[in-house]
Amino acid sequence: MFIGAIADDLTGATDLCLMLARGGMRVVQVIGVPEAAFDFGAADAVVVALKSRTVPKEDAVAQSLAAARRLLDAGARQIFFKYCSTFDSTDEGNIGPVTEALLQATGAALTIACPAFPANGRTVYRGHLFVGDLLLSDSSMKDHPLTPMREANLVRVLGRQTALPVGLVGYETVEKGAGAIRAALDRAGGEGLRMLIVDAVTDDQLRAIGKAAAGLKLVTGGSGVAIGLPANFGFQEGAASAHPFSAPAGRAAIIAGSCSAATRRQIAAARAAGVPALKVDPQEIAEGRMTAEAAARWAIGSDHATPLVFSSDDPAEVARAQAALGREEAGALVEHLLAEVAVRLRAAGFHRFVVAGGETSGAVTHALGPKALVIGPEIDPGVPWTVSLGDDGPVALALKSGNFGTDDFFLKAWDLLR
Repeated sequence: MFIGAIADDLTGATDLCLMLARGGMRVVQVIGVPEAAFDFGAADAVVVALKSRTVPKEDAVAQSLAAARRLLDAGARQIFFKYCSTFDSTDEGNIGPVTEALLQATGAALTIACPAFPANGRTVYRGHLFVGDLLLSDSSMKDHPLTPMREANLVRVLGRQTALPVGLVGYETVEKGAGAIRAALDRAGGEGLRMLIVDAVTDDQLRAIGKAAAGLKLVTGGSGVAIGLPANFGFQEGAASAHPFSAPAGRAAIIAGSCSAATRRQIAAARAAGVPALKVDPQEIAEGRMTAEAAARWAIGSDHATPLVFSSDDPAEVARAQAALGREEAGALVEHLLAEVAVRLRAAGFHRFVVAGGETSGAVTHALGPKALVIGPEIDPGVPWTVSLGDDGPVALALKSGNFGTDDFFLKAWDLLR
C-alpha cells in the first residue's frame, strides 16, 4: 500500500477514491475503521471512510488515529487526511485537532492543508477560500446548519483550532512549480511552522503541490490535491486497472438530506421534471406524524422510476427546527429516519440509490451495512457511482456531497446505469 487515506465523511471518501483511481491506482474504500484481519488485497491506496466531521473533536481524533494505525500497520507510506473542499469545521475543530494528532502519530515535522478543488469551483488564493467567485464567508456555506463557515481566511480558521503554528505557501510560490513549493516547505519547517495552507487555483498547481509533497509523511486537504500524489509512486494518470462495475438490478430511489443550496436546486430541478417527492420534516418526525414506514410505503407505491424522499430545506426553516428541537437532535431525527427508509426500500427490492449529503450518506450507508465500496463511473466531478460489497448483496450507491453536482444531477445520474 502506498497511500492510506482517512476521510471525515463518506461522500468525501468516494470523491478521493475517484481521484486516486484516475491517477492510476487500484483503490479500495473501507467503511469505518477496518478490523485487524481486513484483507486490503492488492490495493495501491486504501481510503477509510469515517463519519467524524461533526462529532465531538475527541471522538474524531480517536477514530482518525485508529484508522491511521491500521493503515500504517498495513504498510502505508503516506497518510492522507481528507476533509471537505469548503473546509467544514467549527472553531473547535475537527480539522485542526485531527491534523495535530496525525502529525504526532506519523512523526511528521509538518504538513500541508489544501482544500482546493477547481473543477468544483473551490480555489485558495492568498490563504482565502473561494466558492466560485465568492469568498467562503459570502457563500451559502455561511448558513450551513452544522458547520457555518463565516471566515474565508484559512490561516485564521486553522489557527483557532490548534496550538501549533500555521503558515501559508502563497500563490506566487505555487505558480513557480514543485521545486519552489518544496523549498518553501523546507523554509517553513526551519521556522518551526507545522501546518501550511497552500494556495491553488488550477489543476496544474495541484499537480505541482502533489509533487512537492512527495516526501511528506502526512498530507491533508480536499480530494483535489490528491491529483498529484499517485505520480510520486510511479503511477500514470488514467492507467488504473479498474474493478469491474456492474450495477445490480432493482428499483431506484433518491434520498436527500443535505440543506446546501446545490442540493436544493437539484431537488427543484427533479420536481420540475416530474419526479414525485415526499418531504420529511424533523418536527413531524419528533411528533410521530411522519415515520420511516410511511415514507417507505409512499416510495414503494410510487409508479415513477426514481421517487425522491427529502428533508432539505432553506436556512430559515432549518434554524426554526433547530431552535425547537436542538441542533443535534433535529439532524439526528432526520438522518435516522432516512437511513431506515433506505433499509425498508432495499427489503422491498430497491437496489439503486442516489443519496445527497455527507451526513445522510454516512447514515444510509451505515444502515445498509456494506464493508467496502467499488468505485464506478463518474457522474459529476467528485461523485461516482459505487457498488457496495457486503453480506447482504450488492447495492448501487451514488453518494453526493451536498455542495457537489450540477442542477440536473438527480436526473442524469441514472443514465450511467443504463
